[in-house]
Amino acid sequence: MRFAVSALLLVAVGLLAVAGKSPAVRKQVVAARAEAMDWWEAGVFYQIYPRSFKDSNGDGVGDLAGITEKLEHLVDLGVTGVWLSPVFKSPMADFGYDISDFRSVDPIFGTMQDLDRMVEKAKQLGIKVILDFVPNHTSDEHEWFQKALLNEGDYRDYYVWRNGAPNGGTPNNWQSVFHTPAWTQPAGQTQYYLHQFDKKQPDLNYRNPKVQQEMAEMVKFWLDKGIDGFRIDAINHVYEDPEFRDEELIDPKGELMWENLDHKYTKDLPECYDLIYDWRDVFDQYKARDNVTRLMMTEAYTSLENTILWYGNGNRKGAHVPFNFAMINSLSKESRATDFKRVIDEWLNAMPAGAQANWVLGNHDRPRIASRYGRDLASTLAVLEMTLPGIAVVYYGEELGMEDNRDITFEETQDPQAANTNPDVYQEFTRDPVRTPFQWDSSAYAGFTSSSAPKTWLPVHPNYREVNLAAQKSAPESMFKLYQNLIKLRKEHAFMHGKFESKVLLNNVFGYTRTLEGEQSYAVVVNLNDNDVNVNLQELHEDIDTAKVRLTSLAARMKQGDEVTEAFHVVLGRYDAVVFEIASSASKIGMSVIVMLFASILRTLF
Repeated sequence: MRFAVSALLLVAVGLLAVAGKSPAVRKQVVAARAEAMDWWEAGVFYQIYPRSFKDSNGDGVGDLAGITEKLEHLVDLGVTGVWLSPVFKSPMADFGYDISDFRSVDPIFGTMQDLDRMVEKAKQLGIKVILDFVPNHTSDEHEWFQKALLNEGDYRDYYVWRNGAPNGGTPNNWQSVFHTPAWTQPAGQTQYYLHQFDKKQPDLNYRNPKVQQEMAEMVKFWLDKGIDGFRIDAINHVYEDPEFRDEELIDPKGELMWENLDHKYTKDLPECYDLIYDWRDVFDQYKARDNVTRLMMTEAYTSLENTILWYGNGNRKGAHVPFNFAMINSLSKESRATDFKRVIDEWLNAMPAGAQANWVLGNHDRPRIASRYGRDLASTLAVLEMTLPGIAVVYYGEELGMEDNRDITFEETQDPQAANTNPDVYQEFTRDPVRTPFQWDSSAYAGFTSSSAPKTWLPVHPNYREVNLAAQKSAPESMFKLYQNLIKLRKEHAFMHGKFESKVLLNNVFGYTRTLEGEQSYAVVVNLNDNDVNVNLQELHEDIDTAKVRLTSLAARMKQGDEVTEAFHVVLGRYDAVVFEIASSASKIGMSVIVMLFASILRTLF
């Protein structure tokens, strides 16, 4: 390793010695840097909720054959990889997040052969496949839990069991995310088992080395089958306080419910990170064999400080991509340019050297971007996400501007997080509106299933006749075409690995530059106002005299190809985001390339 690093340094010094005099060499350096990037770096990953993507057999539920049928859509879009929410065997109490067999495919989605065909076709099309791994718990129908109930072998200790309180009742005051006590006493049992989610999702006991080994072997099983990586669900829940102490109420006078508890005993324990570091070692063992990275993504709703630790602790490596939910949790339609700059800078400044940033606008647990921010801002935020440094994650339907279906009644509600409440409050907790079927066209059921199907598992959004892929493909301008163009734009060297500098401009405008000496550089401005504003591009870069519009959000005041002759006086329409081509001012590579080369070296070590 030391020899390889020394060699890279010698190459860097040699190139720098001549690069100042040779534009051709500068181009070679930049091209070499792009070539050196790993397959996942600067990638775009597309999340599919399998129940809702495409139904191939007319039962109203999406399946693997449907995904295989529609993989060309992802090629058209231009994504790097696809992440599938769980397809493992499950009673579907939490729609696949309650797994009864980690090594089998649930019949509702098809067979293992269907999954193999889907993966094979994806690889032929150049798309990586990431599976959702749910390590915190199993289904209560899993063989292990059934044996635990019978006290067979060592399986009782695969789960977390406690005696009730001395005066009766649950072992402590812990509450589940799904608004019930986190403890359930099975019929005929004297003890309670822990479930941080639904009662049909008993928590595994990771303090038992046998559980750790079982799950590591499960990871190997799928990696051996050719899966390109895992997104690891709710990883910060996997360990609990060994003393099982009560959690404190945030509001002492408030209701005893999950949202009103300080979860210092059930989330973010140090052992959670050690488990991920151990699994990263497994992933890297596979890379050592063939020099191909198996990607690890982690999901944990927690603080920035805790999230950054998923990257690693300085001595051990962790996730390649700890999901960054700041744009979901910390920003809203009311946020100002200063808020956007703060949230973006906080992540970029907190990352360890050599790490990749990532940006997430939505997922299967949070309201869709077009509903959270409104239709007018959805395309604006797409431009923002796709032009920031690092990885972008797209939730299925975002590329169409799909919206939450809030017309789903309490009687139609499937999500246990909401079904466990009541008709008066279920809308506060339901995730069903963000999981409705993909809107392929204007035919019956939006083309998601056969027109003869009795119904779909969740109602299709009523706006599907206007908002669908077929219509957007034929329209001269659409959200789908914007996403296509943004993903193409991301392949420009300045966006892949150029410098990022941001500023809050006058009139509540967020702006930044993506620059790389010797390459086309860009300025991006985002108007967060419901009115036209004037922008001075020279606030971003003093050398900008003229600029040319490369790309804009939908229905923007400025259009692609527009020339700007007065950089100090640019008028942006309401909620417009504009990407400008700006002149490259540098005549030699200088320090930015040194930084670029050292970043490359760091990535080889990360």
